[in-house]
Amino acid sequence: MLAAKQCFRLNSMRCLSTSAMRQSKLISSSLSVDDRTGIATLELNRPPVNSLNQPLLQEISTVLTDLGKNKSKGLILTSSSPSVFSAGLDILEMYKPDPEKAKLFWTTLQEVWLKLYGSSFPTAAAISGHAPAGGCLLALCCEYRVMCPKLTIGLNETRLGIVAPVWFQSSMRNVISVRDTEKALTLGTMFSTDEALKIGLIDEVAADKQDAIKRCEEFLLQFSKVSFDARAITKKNLRGKDLAELENNREGDLQTFLFFLNQPKVQKGLELYLQSLKTKKSS
Repeated sequence: MLAAKQCFRLNSMRCLSTSAMRQSKLISSSLSVDDRTGIATLELNRPPVNSLNQPLLQEISTVLTDLGKNKSKGLILTSSSPSVFSAGLDILEMYKPDPEKAKLFWTTLQEVWLKLYGSSFPTAAAISGHAPAGGCLLALCCEYRVMCPKLTIGLNETRLGIVAPVWFQSSMRNVISVRDTEKALTLGTMFSTDEALKIGLIDEVAADKQDAIKRCEEFLLQFSKVSFDARAITKKNLRGKDLAELENNREGDLQTFLFFLNQPKVQKGLELYLQSLKTKKSS
C-alpha cells in the first residue's frame, strides 16, 4: 500500500491511501486532498534527497492514474525535504544495472512523464528545495511552478555525460524559449531561483514552502469556473505532439537508454559521481 506517513493537516484535509508497489516499508510519498477545494497534494518523502527509484516512480504513477479517473480538481507536487525537491533519478538504478530492473525503471519513468505531462487535471509544483535533473523534469511537467529563494533548478544531465531524452527536452522547450532550452541543455545549466524566474522556468518566487503551496493552490483554483473537459482537451492539443512522440516510440526510447547506459564512459561518469557523493558525505 502507498501509506500516508506525513499528511498535511491544514484546514480540513483528509489522508488518502492508494494501492502501489513498494519493495520495503519505506514510505516514499504521501497524498492528501483538501476537502474544501478538492485539490490533492503529493509530497515526495524518500530521504535523504527524494531520488527517483522505481518504487517511488510507481507510487507517483499510481497516484496520477487514480487522480485522472476521479477528475481531480488539481495536483500540487512538493517535497517533505527542507532542502531538496528531488535530486533526480536514482543513480543506483543506473550504475552497473541489472538489465531487467533497468528496463522496468525506465518504462516506469516513461509512464510517469506521460501521465503527469499529459494529465487531464491541472498541476503545479511547489519547489521548496533544489531540483536538478529528474527533479526539474517533474516540475517542468506541471503547468505552474513556484520556487523558494536561494535554490537551483535545471536539467544538468550533460554534466554527468548523459544525454537528456527528447521528451526531457520537450518538457523544457514547452516552458522556455527554444534558444534558452538549447543553451541550458547543452551546458547542463543549473539556474538560481532568480535566474529561473527571469527566463520563465518558474512562474513565481515564494517566501517558504507553505507560501509556495498557497500560491500553487491559488493558480489551480482559477480553473474552478472553467469546464474540466474543455480545459483538458485544450491542454492535450497543446502537448499532444510531444506525448505522441514518446508514446509511439517507447521501445525505441528504451533501447536508446539501455545503449547509452551500458557505455563504459557513462558508467565511469556515474561511478565518479557516486564517489563524489561519498566524499562529500564523509567530509
